[in-house]
Amino acid sequence: MKRRDFLKASTLASTALFTPTFLRGFSRNQMTASRSGKILIVLQLSGGNDGLNTIIPFGDDIYYQKRPVLGIPASEVLKLNEVQGLHPAMGPLRELYNQGELSIINSVGYPDPNRSHFRSMDIWQTGSPATEAWSTGWIGRHLDTLTNQPAYHALEVDDGLSLAMKGELRTGFAMSDANRLRQAVNNQRFASLPTEHATEGNLHYLYKTLTETTDAAGYLYEQSRVYKSKVSFPRNAFGRDLQQIAELITADTATNIYYASLGGFDTHAGQKGRQQRLLTQYAEGVSALVKDLKQNNLFDDVLIMTFSEFGRRLAQNGSGGTDHGTANNVMMIGGKLKKNGFYNPSPDLSKLENEDLIHQVDFRNCYADVIDNWLGGDAKAVLKGKFAGLGVV
Repeated sequence: MKRRDFLKASTLASTALFTPTFLRGFSRNQMTASRSGKILIVLQLSGGNDGLNTIIPFGDDIYYQKRPVLGIPASEVLKLNEVQGLHPAMGPLRELYNQGELSIINSVGYPDPNRSHFRSMDIWQTGSPATEAWSTGWIGRHLDTLTNQPAYHALEVDDGLSLAMKGELRTGFAMSDANRLRQAVNNQRFASLPTEHATEGNLHYLYKTLTETTDAAGYLYEQSRVYKSKVSFPRNAFGRDLQQIAELITADTATNIYYASLGGFDTHAGQKGRQQRLLTQYAEGVSALVKDLKQNNLFDDVLIMTFSEFGRRLAQNGSGGTDHGTANNVMMIGGKLKKNGFYNPSPDLSKLENEDLIHQVDFRNCYADVIDNWLGGDAKAVLKGKFAGLGVV
């Protein structure tokens, strides 16, 4: 095989296929497999969503003192208790709250918080301390612990794979569109590659990856055709991602973890209108997803966890927005929550550190709860330390 042809094929493999090592051994004769166990859906609000204007502490006068323009009037807040409520764009989530299907964890963060988008996202996605840089993600390491069992396949609905999904031995799989993925792996350039030296070194690795990915692409493509949702999902990218997740779950796809993102939350200026549009997309998308799962009697088997890499500062800035902060809220949605409603009290706005909220719950305690009590994994091994679960799931 000529070096030029090998490099061309390698480029196609790395850009279109994302080296799905978790699929090794996932051969054609296993394509009829179905999932087992609980399902986790992780939703990432990228950019640092303003948690104080999402779960609003309308009962605290300090909130309005620090946000004379940006604060959401108490008359518009969707009140959940006497102190906190939802942004008015989050109406569908109040219904989930009233039905005991939403848990809100306030003041989630980590020691020595970092206000860089990239660094803080790395910390959240790897589960590392702020003082260390890890190269594997918490979901990827969870997959690593299952090497002697049937894999809990993980799928990210995107064109690229986030750090959260990358382990030492296994990784998740990235796919934004099943049909487009199938077209990519059926590329004629792959079919025309010579095979006489396919058992040698890097070339063997390449062919093995292509074969496994082709099998997986074909499987996911066929699964994507099994069920078409009858629920009306929002006609935007996030809505389409959640619809694809709902359809794959209902089709009994051999996938237990799904990951999707909604970006645009870096609201330094003009926050009010922008955040309202994004929260509307989020709430309407999640509402449609839950409705679909309920219609198919699957909601009790699903946990939806939503996070952002950090919150925003308490005080509004001079541009109608908020700057990078620290602690934020995490939301858990499901039909079998052990603790619904508010997990802990509203943030104490009178006690700040460098003008930022002080975290009260370590995000790794949230992960430990999910890994141990929902996925049936080993949180101590995944998180490289002992973190108690919260008892939410």
